[in-house]
Amino acid sequence: VGRVTAVGFWCCWLELSGTVGPQSIVPPDPGQRWARALVRMHGEPLGYVTVRRGDPVEAMTCEIVAAAWQAFGDVIRQHLAEEGLPDHSGGRIVPQTDRCQNRITPGELVSVVVCTRNRSETLRACLASLADLTYPAVEFIVVDNAPTDDSTERAVAERMRDDQRFRYVVEPRPGLSKARNRGLAASRGRYVAFTDDDVRVDRHWVDGLIRGFRRRQDVGCVTGLVCTAQVTNEAEAYFDARTPLWSSRCAARLFDLQRDRVDTPLYPYTVGIFGTGANFSVDRALLGDLRGFDEALGTGTPSRGAEDLDLFLRVLQSGRAIAYEPAALVWHHHRGDNPSLRRQMFAYGAGLAAFLTKLTCQRSTRSEIIRRIPAGLRRFATIRRTTEARLAPGLTAPLATDVCEYVGFCAGPVLYLRSRIAARFRPPAPGSMKHSCE
Repeated sequence: VGRVTAVGFWCCWLELSGTVGPQSIVPPDPGQRWARALVRMHGEPLGYVTVRRGDPVEAMTCEIVAAAWQAFGDVIRQHLAEEGLPDHSGGRIVPQTDRCQNRITPGELVSVVVCTRNRSETLRACLASLADLTYPAVEFIVVDNAPTDDSTERAVAERMRDDQRFRYVVEPRPGLSKARNRGLAASRGRYVAFTDDDVRVDRHWVDGLIRGFRRRQDVGCVTGLVCTAQVTNEAEAYFDARTPLWSSRCAARLFDLQRDRVDTPLYPYTVGIFGTGANFSVDRALLGDLRGFDEALGTGTPSRGAEDLDLFLRVLQSGRAIAYEPAALVWHHHRGDNPSLRRQMFAYGAGLAAFLTKLTCQRSTRSEIIRRIPAGLRRFATIRRTTEARLAPGLTAPLATDVCEYVGFCAGPVLYLRSRIAARFRPPAPGSMKHSCE
C-alpha cells in the first residue's frame, strides 16, 4: 500500500479492462492530493497503488495503469496468457471472456444477512449496493435488532416494494450474535453471508464468496477483502493502518488445522488473520451444526465483540477449512472521529480478552491458550509500533487509542463472565440458535 504525506486521500478502484476510469464509494474531496486505487483485473483485486490526484481524470487513470503494470505486471501477463488474451503491456487489457478463471457459474442459493439497529440512513446505502449484486440466486434478510422505532422497517419496506428478494425480521433481544442467529434461522440458502449496515458491497461480492467455497470441498467458511471507503482524518487513517490483514491483503489463502497452517506460535488464535465479521459467509449446514453464534460475545453484549473470531476458530476445529477470497470485497466506513475510535479500540480489547477467557474456560483449549500467553503478550505490545509504521510520515495514533484497547483487554474477562451469566439466564427467542460455553 502506498504512503501519503498528509491526512486524507481518495479511496477508489480501477478495473484494468475496458475504458472506465477510477470509481469510488465516496466522491473525492477537492483538497485530497492523493488517490489510493485498488487495481482489479477482470474483477480480481491485484493490490493498491498510490498516485497524485488531479485533473484531467484521464491523466490520473494513465498513472494508475502504469503503476499497476509496474507493480503487478507479472501477475497480469500470467492471467492474460492463461485466458488466451493478447498482452497489452503497459495499457488497458481486453474484457473478461468465458475462459476467465474469475468467471463464476451461478448455482447455490445464498442468503445475505444484514443486522442493524436504528441506523436507517446508513442501512439504505447498504441495501442499495445489495440490490445491485450480479449473482442471481440470492435472498436478503434484514434483522432489526431491538429497535426503538420503525425507521428500519420503513427502509426495508421501500426496498421490498420493488424487490421481493428482501425480507424484514425482528430480533427483540439486543446483541449482534442474537441478531445473526435470528437471520440464520430465517435463511434458506446453502450459504449464509453476513455483512454490516455500514458496508457497501461490490457488485461481484457474492460471486467472490462462491469462488471461495469452490476452491476446495472442505471449505466451510469464506472471508473477503474489507476495503477502506474513505480516509479524511487521523481516526480513519489510524484504523486503516491498523487493519492490513483484512483491508489490504489481496492474495487468496486457505486455512485449516492440517496442511494449510500459518507458521506462527499463535496460530490458530491469531487475531484478524482469517478475516473479519463485516464480510464472511458460512456453509449453512455447518453453522447449524455449530449451533450458530455464541450469544455471550459480540456487539450489544458486555463482551463487546469477538463473535467472529470465535466462529472462525470453531469452523477450523470442526475439521473444515476457511478460504480468504479477496475477490469477495466490500467497502467499509471506519470510525470517523477520535471518541468513536477510542470506543472501538476498547471494544476490540474487551472482545479479544473475552474470547481468550472463553477458551481458557474450556478444557479442550485451556492448555493451548496458557502456553501461548507469552507470545500473545509480545504480539499485543507491538501493535502500536507496527500500526504507526504503516501511517504516513508525521502521523501518530490518536491520543489514548492504545490505552483504551489495553483497558478493554484488562476488563474483558470480567465483562465476558457478566455476558455469560446474562446469556444463560435469558431465554432464547423462538426460532433462534444458541451456542453454549462448556
